[in-house]
Amino acid sequence: MRADHLSLTLSALADPTRRAILARLALGEASVGELAEPFEMSGPAISKHLKVLETARLITRGRDAQRRPCRIAPDALRQVDDWLGLYRQLWDGRFDRLGDHLQKMKSEGETS
Repeated sequence: MRADHLSLTLSALADPTRRAILARLALGEASVGELAEPFEMSGPAISKHLKVLETARLITRGRDAQRRPCRIAPDALRQVDDWLGLYRQLWDGRFDRLGDHLQKMKSEGETS
């Protein structure tokens, strides 16, 4: 069975190294070497992380002579935000009702 795109994206985002790579790419494109600098891991390990991000369509890789710059691809993150938006609306509504309930309890306590 083939995983759906949202599952691939969430799985890719589950790893702190990949989230750090995305945070770096949010600042602008970078080479594989530049992305590997802050991590104490081998080149092949970084390449595996990049492959996961690329498969989840969170990054794209170009070709500039010998350099292969990586760029963030925001569409996959937008899909995650859309999905989370459904739950954000649910929780906002619940927090609003909780606030109303607490205000009502406070008012009733002041009149007792």
